[in-house]
Amino acid sequence: MRFISPKTDFAFKKIFGSRKSKNILISFLNAIVYENTNTIKSLEIIDPYNPGTTRTVKDTYLDVRALLDNGSTVIIEMQVLNVEAFEKRVIYNLAKAYGNQLNVGQKYPRLQPFIALTITDFLLFEDSPKMINKFRFKEETELFNYRDELTLIFLELPKFKKELSELKTLSEKWIYFIKSAPSLELIPEPLGSVPEIGEALNIANRAKLSNDELEELEKQELFIEDRKGEISLAKKEGREEGREEGREKGKIEQAVKQSLRVIRRLFGEVSPDIQSEIEQLSLEKLDLLAEAIFDFTAAEDVESWLESQRENN
Repeated sequence: MRFISPKTDFAFKKIFGSRKSKNILISFLNAIVYENTNTIKSLEIIDPYNPGTTRTVKDTYLDVRALLDNGSTVIIEMQVLNVEAFEKRVIYNLAKAYGNQLNVGQKYPRLQPFIALTITDFLLFEDSPKMINKFRFKEETELFNYRDELTLIFLELPKFKKELSELKTLSEKWIYFIKSAPSLELIPEPLGSVPEIGEALNIANRAKLSNDELEELEKQELFIEDRKGEISLAKKEGREEGREEGREKGKIEQAVKQSLRVIRRLFGEVSPDIQSEIEQLSLEKLDLLAEAIFDFTAAEDVESWLESQRENN
């Protein structure tokens, strides 16, 4: 038995956003958003996902939207790639969704709370050891909430390190499912003991997919892997450029020190202005200065040489 990865657009929406997903989504949100409490009893999935018609893979983020029985709306997004300005986009999407509740002429009391749950397959808050971080508007010093209208929740998958035998809470079991489903060969007891996770794994069973669904899934998996490869290559090239710049900077610093040391031995201390000007020279100019120094007979010759270089530029 093989399972598809919930990290793809196709699988994520098929598991959490289809017409059959209500109980699965209730269990998942109670675990992650409401900290393993049975807070949500029912919900309505907005625009239920039809797994037979997937959208294009131009986007690298996934989302499911649901109206909860407490009046809140939750948007679930899974981001598999760390793209530029991602944090800003999360805020923009939440604020836009909140504002779009009202049509022209409708009053503000109609606005209901919105929750944005974002699952990342990369580290977002590297300085925080917490796997799940929640943000709301708070007073700066006394930290009381300014209404719980907008909530940002981030779940960082790479921070989850527990093995199957260590799973205890409902949230741990759901996170393990999202992170590790493709590596399973059967439904293990710790996951199967939760009926909703068992349902999710049955939906994720690769053998139950049609050829068209498998083709769509493979296309999305290849797209994600290609993007990861592009990002990895860009980081590698950036590191190489950084190392080259570092080597160049180190050579310049060494050449500046050597030039100043020789000038001080020949003519005594140099003025701060002259030292600053020498420090601004390129490596090529510093090589020329090193050759010219031994033709100088006085400190004024250093100033004249620098002046001639300014004129040449």
